[in-house]
Amino acid sequence: MKKFLFITFLALSQFVIAQSKGTLKGLLTDKETNNDPLPFANVLIKGTTIGATTDFDGKYSINVPEGTHILQFSFLGYKTIEKTFTIKAGETITINQVMSAEEGVSLDEIVVKSSSSKEKETALLLEQKKSVVIKESIGAQRLSKIGVSNAANATTKISGVTRSEGTGNIYIRGLGDRYLSTTMNGLPIPSDNVDNKNINLNLFSTNVIKNVGISKTYSTESYADQGSGNVDVNSKEFTKNQYSISISGGSNSNVLGVMDSFRRTIVSNDATLGFHQKKYALQNLITYQGWDTETQSTPVNYSGSFSIGKKFELFGKDVSIFATGAHSRSFQYQEGVFRAFRSNVLDKAFPDITRPININKGVDPNENDVENFITNTNTTGYVNVKIKLNDNNEIKYNTLFVNRSEDNLYEQGRKGFGYVFDQDPQEDGAFVRDQNFKQTTMFVNQIMGKHNWSENNTLNWAAGYNFVLAEEPNRIRNEVNILDITTAPTIQYAHVGDFQQRKTSQKIQDTEYNAFVKNTLDLGATNEDDNKPYALHYGANFRYKERTFKSLFVGVKAKDFTAPSIDDLSSTFTSTGFNNGLILRTSPADRFEADLTIMAGFVDFDFDLGNKLSGNLGLRFEKNEINAIWDVANYIDFANNGRPRLGTLKRNYESLYPSVNLKYEVAENQFLRLASSVTQTLPEFKELSPFEYVSPTGRVTRGNPDLERSEIYNFDLKWEMFPESGQLFSATGFYKEIINPINLAQTRGSSGYFYYANTGDKGTVLGFELEARTDVIKNEDDKGILNFTGNVTKMWLEQDLLKDFQYKNVTTSSLQGASDFIVNGALSYSNHKEKEFVATLTGNYSSDKIFALGSPEDFNNSAVLYNDEIIEKGFVTLDLVLSKQLSEKLKIKLVGRNIINPEIRQTQLVRSLVTNIETNETVLSYKKGSQFTLSVNYTF
Repeated sequence: MKKFLFITFLALSQFVIAQSKGTLKGLLTDKETNNDPLPFANVLIKGTTIGATTDFDGKYSINVPEGTHILQFSFLGYKTIEKTFTIKAGETITINQVMSAEEGVSLDEIVVKSSSSKEKETALLLEQKKSVVIKESIGAQRLSKIGVSNAANATTKISGVTRSEGTGNIYIRGLGDRYLSTTMNGLPIPSDNVDNKNINLNLFSTNVIKNVGISKTYSTESYADQGSGNVDVNSKEFTKNQYSISISGGSNSNVLGVMDSFRRTIVSNDATLGFHQKKYALQNLITYQGWDTETQSTPVNYSGSFSIGKKFELFGKDVSIFATGAHSRSFQYQEGVFRAFRSNVLDKAFPDITRPININKGVDPNENDVENFITNTNTTGYVNVKIKLNDNNEIKYNTLFVNRSEDNLYEQGRKGFGYVFDQDPQEDGAFVRDQNFKQTTMFVNQIMGKHNWSENNTLNWAAGYNFVLAEEPNRIRNEVNILDITTAPTIQYAHVGDFQQRKTSQKIQDTEYNAFVKNTLDLGATNEDDNKPYALHYGANFRYKERTFKSLFVGVKAKDFTAPSIDDLSSTFTSTGFNNGLILRTSPADRFEADLTIMAGFVDFDFDLGNKLSGNLGLRFEKNEINAIWDVANYIDFANNGRPRLGTLKRNYESLYPSVNLKYEVAENQFLRLASSVTQTLPEFKELSPFEYVSPTGRVTRGNPDLERSEIYNFDLKWEMFPESGQLFSATGFYKEIINPINLAQTRGSSGYFYYANTGDKGTVLGFELEARTDVIKNEDDKGILNFTGNVTKMWLEQDLLKDFQYKNVTTSSLQGASDFIVNGALSYSNHKEKEFVATLTGNYSSDKIFALGSPEDFNNSAVLYNDEIIEKGFVTLDLVLSKQLSEKLKIKLVGRNIINPEIRQTQLVRSLVTNIETNETVLSYKKGSQFTLSVNYTF
């Protein structure tokens, strides 16, 4: 009984004491880092042991006895500040404080890092929370955990983002390559691919990525050429003195099945470590080099990388250097089917399971007759140098070198079941081989500076020089017929055209200069904490890029010639063969030159009204000028009823681009954001050029000189809640109206080509996004053991169709490349021990999307004679990453990508001319294979 009374007395005492206390809370910010939150600072009630340390968001909370007290704020190297306050029992008061550095304090032996690392997810969420514009980022820390290997895969971990497996393009909110812009550290970078406006983000491996950010709303200091958003790759900088090396090895599940018969192109014989050296002129390669493929020994994936971080003093200035390099090689094998229809009639099929001749040969309905052997080699070097001139001035320099090669051996019809309409000498038994070695070499050079002219005035500037060389030095294509596969097969060369047996070369060179300058004035200090509720930003952008393009064809007409087998074609293309009737065909080189000049000035105004409402108002004037000239064999000038090789174009666009971004604090850690802007999308050089490019499958894509820009009106409304550090819940509604939308479509006529066109007067995108990042289970230290991240995007997309794209009485369609339903999710476990174990499972689903719009073949009979749109079917991907810290310096990681190995498939509705019934036909399918990698990392 005495024990019970004693415990009751203690409980009542604690209750009374608790009732006699109040709550003190607040936020500490760092004046030295533009008022960023200051974590790990000390907050103490003077003369007591009552206190706290600020969390990662710079916040603190203390239970304080009622009365008058002196509050003390301190942080190593900063002025200690004291404030007197009075608090009543049960009262909650807020005291915020701006901390500044102590003058004359020597910290030669101590490094104080109060700014947050932009590689950590918590820091990026904090930046997202503070930002006025709607921006989402993913940092190197999380990329490492989920096993992402490059920037392209990183973007798919952000809500509303998908990546097309068929093309590798990135889509944000349903809008693809031409509606995006890509920058590195805020400066634009050119494309490495003649087909695209944006660079292939696969080129940016995670060893050079600090974080990848996507701004889905527009601010006027950025270029206006963006409809769905901007992807900004922020490169790594020095964080600490370190040396590390990493090696890895693995394989693709599809490759394991063909280990002893994996093949590569003969062109790859001229490449060392991904660097190709052309030994002969293209015409001489017809006889000096063979036409047959090679066998690859030990097709096993491998990679190695290193990184170095060092800080030192040079001429009295702090200099930091971060450098990294990597080399990797990987192999893929794909098998599947390919078919093409023109005006609802079968044009090509590999295999053709409907032809009686193939049925008699016993062709399996599930037969695959398309093979693709791919070898990727990537070499990367990156250096960042940062010089701190003094406390107010710093300069940074980045240089990035990338050499990426892809050896692609593609075959259709090896089993003898191929079909090509109107092929000569016959339609059945068609076989196509395409050998192509692509090499992209890229240099990115950037210099940037930051200068704090005064307490209220900061100048930022940057300039860049970029160079890209993308080559196909010796592409080899053969088209033959296997005349009789049941007995002794005879191989006869197809000869409908002069270039069905050919070697071609293609060279693209991009050179770019760009720069920006931005001055910021902080205005209107209104309180003792020296907070600036207003800021004025103004500046200018400049960008000039030019492209030179050259393509050369050398063909051989081999009518009535035969070969011993499809793996022995080289014996035909000899000097003896040319003496006996082989005919060499050459075509004048196709050339294309273009340049883009952008000059712009901008001004925007930040405001914080102090009543929970803040925002940004901006206005940009931008002038765009595009010039192009070409000399292309297949250019048709319809306006003049002629077929000249030469053509020119000139485009001038001058416009004002306003933007409004508003943020309202609904409650603590809850915000409502509203954004509206006007942007544009400019046609890319390749989209304007009439040059025709043949893909390995045989699909032909050409540009359209009549293409015009699109204007885009953007509206976003977003709610965000940050319940705790590192956690987020959000919901976003958005609407876009696109004037003159640009799409990839099929042409009318018998060519079966694809081309770019303004397919309608207007398109609309209406959608919403839901996102969550939270801890499912925490340990006793309040650290998340099991963490969940997920997002869902649903869209309604529609565009009207011009007459050239109407058929079957269809007058509207979805937008090309847009999935209307997207889901991304990740579940991550960490034991948070000294030798940490981390397991992360990530998944993605994107629904069906249009690969290319359809078109009528004949306006008068468009209900029957048409080419329906080609659909890329939706699929699910799943990745698993397991990592274990074996010691302080040694870490191992097992990564499984695409572990459920879904089928990548394109379909097309085809109407039977006999029964008038539509059926959904597969026109392309393959599986990428699952990839497993084991890596070891050691840090010195």
